[in-house]
Amino acid sequence: MPQTLKGSCHCGAVSFSLQSSGAVPYQLCLCSICRKVGGSGGSINLGGITNTLEVQGRENISVYNAVLGNRGKKNEKRATSERNFCKQCGSMLWLFSPEWRVYRLSVDSFSRAHHLGLNRPDLIHPFASAIDTPLTPPEEMTVLMLDSTPDWVRLPEGKKKTFQHYPDESIEDWHKRHGLWAE
Repeated sequence: MPQTLKGSCHCGAVSFSLQSSGAVPYQLCLCSICRKVGGSGGSINLGGITNTLEVQGRENISVYNAVLGNRGKKNEKRATSERNFCKQCGSMLWLFSPEWRVYRLSVDSFSRAHHLGLNRPDLIHPFASAIDTPLTPPEEMTVLMLDSTPDWVRLPEGKKKTFQHYPDESIEDWHKRHGLWAE
């Protein structure tokens, strides 16, 4: 049975709950987006079930679509995924994309989308930093996007797998491999 996760922003203006079948915070993303919007060395996303999301203080949420290229130019490219933040204190809350509800994926993007779990219409990624429910520490970390990591960022200690880009398995696959997936 999926676990109920409760989360909130730092100032308390937004609180939320949702169900998660994959709530072990094992996957650390070090991409420039996660570093810059998170204000740290990276971010950890969990897997959640979209239609279980309940939000209090929705009026205090702002959405950011990350710049993917040509920042500040007419042909600026933005992500379709929505990073939801508290507009009062700036806390990252969750990541969601309306496109994840659509199964039409190009052949070129299918493999990458499958590995990321993006071909799931029910998928939402709460940021572990916003979760108030105690989370199980992972025995092994997955660290991704090393190709965009500056020298000052230190990798976590302990057992880990590292990837220049995206990992070989989705959040669901990782949890299943470790016997931690909750149906």
